[in-house]
Amino acid sequence: MDDIQVKSKKRVNDHGEVFTNEREVNAMLDLVKQETERIDSRFLEPACGTGNFLVEILRRKLTIVTNKYKKSQLEFERYAVIAVSSIYGVDLLEDNAQECRERLLNIFKETYTSIFKQKIKEDCIDTIVFILSKNILVGDALTLLQNNGKPIIFAEWSAINGSMIKRRDYTLDELLRNQPMEEPNLFSDLGDKAFIPTPIKEYKLTHFLKLNQQDED
Repeated sequence: MDDIQVKSKKRVNDHGEVFTNEREVNAMLDLVKQETERIDSRFLEPACGTGNFLVEILRRKLTIVTNKYKKSQLEFERYAVIAVSSIYGVDLLEDNAQECRERLLNIFKETYTSIFKQKIKEDCIDTIVFILSKNILVGDALTLLQNNGKPIIFAEWSAINGSMIKRRDYTLDELLRNQPMEEPNLFSDLGDKAFIPTPIKEYKLTHFLKLNQQDED
């Protein structure tokens, strides 16, 4: 898929869909190489297509995870989950979003199984599938709405106390809107007032291998 730039003329005409090839993807990501190799650095691709940028980012992150934690399966799983949870994408077309999820999942599975062979845990794979279902969404990043007209909602996954994960859900609109913090003395590095978004929902601390069991009510 990396070398295919156009699926059909109709999709180009209807949606302006043109994919970036692998060489260009790597050249652009190399401009922020340090961030692409930081395991918890977050990336959002607002027109992700089938995931050419996100796939390469995950490859780079998993290379770092493998080099650092391949001797401990638990540590590898923890940090691989953090790496996957830091990657977000939106696309107008459901087939693109689904293919993006599948490509990201396959990269994780290939890396995971190549290291731990027959010791892989289905719970870990289920966690990755669950995170990707929340992080790669169908919608319009310009209108900030899903195809069903509802707001685009992303989950933030924060590692706490080792194996525990705190999930908070935010609308994309809220993430992009500056909102003043209650504490007036907090400032950014630029000397401006700092801002934080307000979550629409928070979940209880959950073990990273049990995220897919979270109550969605």
